[in-house]
Amino acid sequence: MNSEAKQILTAVRDGSMSVEDALLKLKTEPFEDIGYAKVDLHRKVRQGAAEVIYGAGKTAEQMLGIIDTMKKNGQERILITRLSAENAEKIQSTCPLTYHADARIGIIGDMPQPSGIGRIVVATGGTSDIPVAEESALTAEILGNEVVRLYDVGVAGLHRLLSHKEDIMSASVIVAIAGMEGALASVIGGLADCPVIAVPTSVGYGASFNGLSALLSMLNSCASGVSVVNIDNGFGAGYLASMINHIDAKV
Repeated sequence: MNSEAKQILTAVRDGSMSVEDALLKLKTEPFEDIGYAKVDLHRKVRQGAAEVIYGAGKTAEQMLGIIDTMKKNGQERILITRLSAENAEKIQSTCPLTYHADARIGIIGDMPQPSGIGRIVVATGGTSDIPVAEESALTAEILGNEVVRLYDVGVAGLHRLLSHKEDIMSASVIVAIAGMEGALASVIGGLADCPVIAVPTSVGYGASFNGLSALLSMLNSCASGVSVVNIDNGFGAGYLASMINHIDAKV
């Protein structure tokens, strides 16, 4: 991934940034302690993507304090995951925030232009998996990726998935999201020539055990190239998909 540190060094080499300005950026305090949180200000320099706010368990006031710290330190785009509608409304009264209720995601700032090497496909087994899928897709989009959504293409009607073979075979990475028995990831893994990130969801009847059945099925996938994140972890899948879609050959 093109990290901010690499961009800074490239700018110095090209003469578009002075050595002094580069030093100032790199010497910025690595974090700011605001009492209840230590806001990581160097994450974008280290990893290429700025810190994300996990909204569950935080009050609106705490999140506003973190947002203010991020903004003061030059972070223009802020992603908040697992954000409740109530806290979203409180934050919106103080600063501009776009709230996506299904995904429980709040976004401050605009979406960047896609900068990845290809497209990310986000596919779901059923309509009930869409909230997790939207968390994944929106995460990938704010990190600078073009996302193709293929929703309700589960194995109960395999022809629905096969009608999108061109999207599947042209993707640089695919996020396969499914509950029940979680078979979608194996099917896609058998069709695609790119990495597949499987996301089990807590959708299903009693013996699905709130996603455990799908998780175990995905972990035991017979298709090569399938990796698995935690149950309902759309954010983790979208973030990892973005890293894969921005990877550079290291020479």
